[in-house]
Amino acid sequence: MIATRFQMIRGALVLPPNRTQAQALDILVEGDVIREIGPPGVAAPDEATVIDAAGRLIHAGLVNAHTHAHGALAKAMGDRWSLELLLAAGPWISGNRSLEDKYLSAALNGAEMVLKGTTACYDLFFEVPAPTPAGMAAVADAYRDVGMRATIAPMVADRTLYEAIPGLYDALPDNLKAEVDHFRTQPYAQTLKGFEDFVRHHCVDGEHIKIALAPTIPLHCSDEFLCACRDCARRFALGLHSHVAESKVQALAGVRRYGRSLTAHLDRLGMLDVGFTAAHGVWLDEDDMKILADRGSSVAHNPASNMRLGSGLADVRAMLEAKVNVAVGTDGSNSGDNQNMYEAMKLASFVSKVRGPDVTSWVTTAEALHAATEGGARALGFERIGRIAVGFKADLVFLDLGHINWLPHNHSTNQIVHVEDGGAVRDVMIGGRFVVKDRKLLTLDLAALARQAESARNRLAAANAPTKRLAEKLQEAVASFCVGLARTPYQVERYGAPLRSWRCDGGG
Repeated sequence: MIATRFQMIRGALVLPPNRTQAQALDILVEGDVIREIGPPGVAAPDEATVIDAAGRLIHAGLVNAHTHAHGALAKAMGDRWSLELLLAAGPWISGNRSLEDKYLSAALNGAEMVLKGTTACYDLFFEVPAPTPAGMAAVADAYRDVGMRATIAPMVADRTLYEAIPGLYDALPDNLKAEVDHFRTQPYAQTLKGFEDFVRHHCVDGEHIKIALAPTIPLHCSDEFLCACRDCARRFALGLHSHVAESKVQALAGVRRYGRSLTAHLDRLGMLDVGFTAAHGVWLDEDDMKILADRGSSVAHNPASNMRLGSGLADVRAMLEAKVNVAVGTDGSNSGDNQNMYEAMKLASFVSKVRGPDVTSWVTTAEALHAATEGGARALGFERIGRIAVGFKADLVFLDLGHINWLPHNHSTNQIVHVEDGGAVRDVMIGGRFVVKDRKLLTLDLAALARQAESARNRLAAANAPTKRLAEKLQEAVASFCVGLARTPYQVERYGAPLRSWRCDGGG
């Protein structure tokens, strides 16, 4: 809770919406809301606490539209992993976790975000073998304890990777088929019952924590399950979030299974509306983008993991031209390796530039920042965050203009997107409450989290050693099959190199 009803922030340069250069403005905060913004000298109530923000640049809190709580404890566990190899490694890198581990991973995820200027996130968390009400509550509690806003969505499926991609199971050696048979999922009705029990009985305020549902990848869900997820989301007025056309393997497998694109199939099932977010969307074509735009759906662009996993270079300019709401995410730290939204914005800008020489098609820094704030807010379902404006929540990031990143301060938006790396984040306010002050997290004990993380790392490494060995055995077979499939022509091209340069030698 904040100490007083009113807080008067004076002396800062403030970046208001639809501007690219910060201005000298005062901000009056009442409770958790911005009540007034004006030139220096704005009148303040006598009882207001005055915050001296001289030497600071204030921008709206960043909104991470796609992350994974479970990824924090699996940070940097793989190198040459495609998306499919990462999925094959899932039981190893995320298995055998206690309830305390699930809370810890989400707390680490949230702590990294707020320390790097992110005030809200859309989290698709994963539990092995299936989500539980207790696990969902642990993730919600972790973000609440960090002090940030979050839309949390358990990932659910009723097919394994080996059932999802046509032909992959048959391509496995017989001894490995027997091994992956152990990964079969529980009936989807049981999964949804646990989710609905959580929604009905867990206290979620809607101001800081929202609930959504994540049928993880369309191919990993039977049509019956997808429709059940659709109906569940509508029954409880929840958002839906799914990984759509992330890799070429997914896109091709969708056509093989459904006879149409993944987006077109989801639309035929009635899944797409303003509450739907498609994660990644690397292999969307123009028809897919038009469908998403017409339905009011969002795309969460994750440039770091798209490149990290070799998925390709998404065509964000085409999405924007189609009027799709584009947001930006980091993805999980097991695939994007950090929770730095400044880096994600920078990469969103840079990816557009390596797609071709036409500068008019490049994503501008203003567009990247909008996607990382207001675009993300819309995807999360939070209506009054993502901009510094009267009536919006006081979710504010204070950058130190004395930091080397800002010497000299030439252009506010360009420097936020292209120069800032989180190093200049000095203070972070969420709903009028400082959760980071003088670069220190105020809500959780980072030293204690560090000790717990090291203990968990050692324990989980031992517990998951057998599944690690299995993942290593599966690597060659999965990589070989998926690279072979990815050589099949598709109606769009999103790779950064011609196919002839590829080698099929697995991961590492």
